[in-house]
Amino acid sequence: MDRLIVKAEDDGGEAAAFSNAVAISAPATTGRLPVLATTFVVDGGHGGLVTARLAATAHGIYDARLDGQRVTDSVLNPGWDSYERRLQFQMFDVLSLLRGTEDDAPKLRRHRLEVTLAGGWWHGNLGFSGMNANYGDELALVAELTLIYSDGYVEVHGSGPDWTATLSKITSASLYNGQSEDRRLTPGDPMAVHVAQFDREALVAESGVPISRHEVFRPIKIWRSPSGKTLVDFGQDLVGWIKLIIPASTPAGTTITLRHAEVLERGELGTRPLRAARATDKITVGGGEQTVFEPVFTYHGFRYAQVDGWPGEIGASNLEAVAVYANMPQTGSFECSQQLVNQLIHNSLWSQKGNFLAVPTDCPQRDERLGWTGDIAAYAPTACFQFDVSGFLNNWLMDLQAETVNGASGYVPYVVPDVFRRATADHSEVLQTGPVAVWGDAAVWVPQALWNAYGDKSQLARQYPGMVAHLRSVERVLSQTGLWDTGFQFGDWLDPDAPPDDPAAAKADAGVVATACLYRSAVFTAKAAEIIGNAHEAEHWRSLAARVRAAFLEHYVDVDGTVRSDCATVYALAIHFGLLDGAVKGRPADEVRSAAGDRLSRIVKNHGYRVSTGFAGTSYVTWALSETGHIDDAYRLLLEEDCPSWLYPPRMGATTIWERWDSLLPNGEINPGEMTSFNHYALGSIADWIYQVVLGIRAASPGYQQVLIRPTPGPGIHWAKGSYDSPHGRITVAWDAGDDQPFHLDVTIPDDISAIIILPDGGQHRVVGGQHLY
Repeated sequence: MDRLIVKAEDDGGEAAAFSNAVAISAPATTGRLPVLATTFVVDGGHGGLVTARLAATAHGIYDARLDGQRVTDSVLNPGWDSYERRLQFQMFDVLSLLRGTEDDAPKLRRHRLEVTLAGGWWHGNLGFSGMNANYGDELALVAELTLIYSDGYVEVHGSGPDWTATLSKITSASLYNGQSEDRRLTPGDPMAVHVAQFDREALVAESGVPISRHEVFRPIKIWRSPSGKTLVDFGQDLVGWIKLIIPASTPAGTTITLRHAEVLERGELGTRPLRAARATDKITVGGGEQTVFEPVFTYHGFRYAQVDGWPGEIGASNLEAVAVYANMPQTGSFECSQQLVNQLIHNSLWSQKGNFLAVPTDCPQRDERLGWTGDIAAYAPTACFQFDVSGFLNNWLMDLQAETVNGASGYVPYVVPDVFRRATADHSEVLQTGPVAVWGDAAVWVPQALWNAYGDKSQLARQYPGMVAHLRSVERVLSQTGLWDTGFQFGDWLDPDAPPDDPAAAKADAGVVATACLYRSAVFTAKAAEIIGNAHEAEHWRSLAARVRAAFLEHYVDVDGTVRSDCATVYALAIHFGLLDGAVKGRPADEVRSAAGDRLSRIVKNHGYRVSTGFAGTSYVTWALSETGHIDDAYRLLLEEDCPSWLYPPRMGATTIWERWDSLLPNGEINPGEMTSFNHYALGSIADWIYQVVLGIRAASPGYQQVLIRPTPGPGIHWAKGSYDSPHGRITVAWDAGDDQPFHLDVTIPDDISAIIILPDGGQHRVVGGQHLY
């Protein structure tokens, strides 16, 4: 059904959507999911229906049906927010489900609305290492059906004590552990519901992006493992579930079990990276008819599945993998002469799909799946090129702002929504005592990426308080030197030279990383304040940026361009963030910057062009190389295939971005570290450089009102082509720089959009719209 867009000011505000409804819950049961239901009558005596809309939300996730038909194609509603402060409700147009189809339809038509509830993120025992973080113990539904007839008569059917509850055939449902059903069960006698506690002040009209089913994958191989298990390969690491079609001949009471994993190890399902997540679905057949099993109250990250209990031999027509992610149109494309680079881009796209469900998560498969702020801080520019994420990320930033501005600590949490403070046990490893660089900088860097991609001033204004809250929290902890060298830092997390059991043991000095990040955030926050008309605060943030850069140059940079800790990450940040655009002890800035670029080049070469950066530096090392005249080094770094490198995972058969460069070791064994995910988008942030530098599509002004086309060929890639669907239309670029051949460029710009085209030889052309050949 069509989803209705509701704004806060419509119908008197958010809470007005439920003026005749209260939250209801079913009696406590032994685990079976409750179905809350009501019947109502459509009275043809008032003429035909002209409007029928259902508003709904829940503590938990819900599936609503009218007369057995789903009211929406979206799933896992209402999604996940910082529930204490923001709980989105959805509005659905259900008119087509209620209209009579016959001219002689009875005047009074009886209908039934049923809503199944599951724990979802509300009561999902979220977290890892036994955190069991929950928002509440009781599931609840708020729903309201509004009917408007042609004579003007209005009926409102809201959830309340007159509803009833029955038990579904779903015996358990957990995001981490999976879903189980027993089709032999009956709903039992209707039970009375009770009014549940519900904070109406937290209700907000939906601003996020619905989650839906997308691609469907059939098995590419079904076989027996060395231990005799039936294994299935769907060919793509995806996020979603497996839909089973079980023949009618299957005996009643047959239980079929599906176990999911991303990789194989020694010929068997590799489940160790899942940690405590069981990722297992079960269906017990009722018998007598074909059974279709689709577990819509859970999701898994997987490429492979193990099928137990299937009677006889399972065939490819009996199962399909359904990819589930937010409804975000793909906007970017890229292809080049290097197939492993193409696979890298493919992997980045699929890691974004798999981790963009309700919030931007770190991983989608193990007992975690949290909105880690550091991951999206690094990846946001890539995310904005690949898909239209304006609504998705803006909604998440509203949660970040709620957790920061209205939270008890006043600084950006490690994860948003912040479930760590709801852990049932002491977890000192995630006890946050202050602001943290990169992770906290998501409050600024994600809005910066959105501003560059979409140029939405009103959206930037809504995000600005979160930016300010982050900087204020950092200002309070700066040392007397003006550096951010105090408190705990993740630093250059997952430095490839760090031991597997100590991912924070990076080469980069944590104070250098944090101070560089603060400078970048202060610079953009000053710009944002200016854009939204806050000149006074803009001056404050410009002053902070100037003080931070001066302190950075004084304490961290030598006159010869050496940056403290002398590793690739510190040079990448200092160069790309503009910290070296100032004299050092009397030496001109351009000389210092050039020397730092030369030193970065030598470090990259000395590492054999294998990656030596972690979370903080990986997004920016190729940028810093290309910006200081070392484009050949940047290409060689990109194209290296030995581990650690961007192309090692594709060479090993990866179809998504890995958490560790060596999540799968060269011998095919899974990395022994506890944190070993095969779907973690952060290290795929190199794609931003590929799109902007290799392909050459850049925004010359926010929202691509003006375009810069500047392809930069380098050794190892002979041609490239791609496109970006900007807010003003599609931009396409194709270039060819084959051996001993002149450079050719084909560019198409949307009508009435101006562009600057800079050729590799330095030639510049100003054009407006249309196709341009060089």
